[in-house]
Amino acid sequence: MASSEARTRQKKRQRTPNGGVRAALFLALFTCTLRCSECEKPSNIVLILADDQDVYLGGMTPMKKTKALIGDAGATFSNAFTATPLCCPSRSSILTGQYPHNHSVRNNSLDGNCSSPLWQKGPETTAFPVYLSKQHYQTFYAGKYLNQYGKKETGNVGYVPPGWDQWHALMGNSQYYNYTLSVNGKEEQHGDNYEKDYLTDLILNRSLHFLDDRSPQRPFFIMLSPPAPHSPWTAAPQYEKNFTDVKAPRDGSFDKPGKDKHWLLRQPSNPMPSTSLNFLDNAYRKRWQTLLSVDDMVEALVKKLEELKVLNNTYIFYTSDNGYHTGQFSLPIDKRQLYDFDIRIPLMVRGSIYLSINPLIIHQPHIHPCSHSTFPSILTYVYLAPTFLDISGLNLSFVNMDGQSFLSQMAPELRNGTARPYFLVEYTGEGHLDPDPACPKLGPGLSQCFPDCVCEDAYNNTYACVRTLAEHNLQYCEFADTESFVEVYNLTSDPHQLENIVKKVDPTLLQAMNQRLIKLQSCEGDSCRVLTQFSPRFPGVG
Repeated sequence: MASSEARTRQKKRQRTPNGGVRAALFLALFTCTLRCSECEKPSNIVLILADDQDVYLGGMTPMKKTKALIGDAGATFSNAFTATPLCCPSRSSILTGQYPHNHSVRNNSLDGNCSSPLWQKGPETTAFPVYLSKQHYQTFYAGKYLNQYGKKETGNVGYVPPGWDQWHALMGNSQYYNYTLSVNGKEEQHGDNYEKDYLTDLILNRSLHFLDDRSPQRPFFIMLSPPAPHSPWTAAPQYEKNFTDVKAPRDGSFDKPGKDKHWLLRQPSNPMPSTSLNFLDNAYRKRWQTLLSVDDMVEALVKKLEELKVLNNTYIFYTSDNGYHTGQFSLPIDKRQLYDFDIRIPLMVRGSIYLSINPLIIHQPHIHPCSHSTFPSILTYVYLAPTFLDISGLNLSFVNMDGQSFLSQMAPELRNGTARPYFLVEYTGEGHLDPDPACPKLGPGLSQCFPDCVCEDAYNNTYACVRTLAEHNLQYCEFADTESFVEVYNLTSDPHQLENIVKKVDPTLLQAMNQRLIKLQSCEGDSCRVLTQFSPRFPGVG
């Protein structure tokens, strides 16, 4: 009996670890849990969105620190494009991951749905910050938002879009001084004191305060939208004398006649008069001057992230809402056109380098520091929002976006990615019912008229384009006007888009591109992604 009880006690001791063993096992499990919890914590995200910064005409030249700290330390995407070459619809595509025909923001006007009540009740409710907030991200916004934001018709400064924890948004269009901010829904007036009011510096300083005050237990998303290099091109005092000898580049399509192009490109005087040349050269210099403060902003932000020891777990995106032109096809200054100088934009990404120590946990895509990689993949703005949500760990099947994540392009060894040979560019022109008082002979329906009565936009400057870099670097565009005007360019043989080859190419090509464009213009969600993943062969292209 006693012997039987002893054997039972011995078996129990063999099955049950002693206190020391139990403590050691618990500590190991707890440590592993802590480590794995840190491994699974989503990366932080920073998006810096410049205003009207081109890449085609040397717009990144002043950004030496930005290129070193983001591009050279991460990845540069050499074929990044806007979905539409204008501020409000482009920014709306960034926010929603949708093409303009789906978020319905057509241009910068209230009638064009820019920050309108219809936008606020519809697409804005499913913009990416709403999803990031649900993923427990701390969200911060500072700078220009949408052109009509803060107006009486759009809810005044008291309206704060959903998803943002900290909100420091500019009322209206870009300014450097003498502006109004909505600070978490309260009006804040600013004057012309450089130390207190210069907008680029102000949004930087507030982002640094946010980083100091945030909860370290939760990831963060910061979006900074400085005014540079948008007009009125007001440089910081220390940079007002930089680039005094710089002029706009005179190569490519500069001051070339808009032969065989849409009528809006045929109306400027050619060659350009000296008044227009002086005007655009001055604009070009001042744009570069304003960008030096943005370059300083990037440096200060990266330094702060490093000091807080979160730089290695943070993705930093740098881009612009659209491109810009200064003298191309004799157009003085602006955007809104279908050509590469207006639709091609800078895009650099510095990525998280954190790797899981647990092999059972899927690694988060990352870009190795100092990788200085250049990716030729086509990217357009409908891909940004899904990429942010992918970083956050959200299942993208739950969101209705036209684009898809491009994390696979940054870390192809981690996920399977699909090449995107096609993308859509669409624009709805703006005009005025009455003639411009300074240019009465031009008649009604025009807008953005600059020196010497050259107008950059019109009601019928409404077009849609399909662009491919797959087998051929082609662009096919149709205008919604009485002429049903078509422009076609082979950018392999004609990189500056000087010759419209619509009358020279095989009609089979035109039909194929027309059908592709029709489908893209009506696509939504999954159908947009399916369309951009298929590349037919085109005949008749040299």
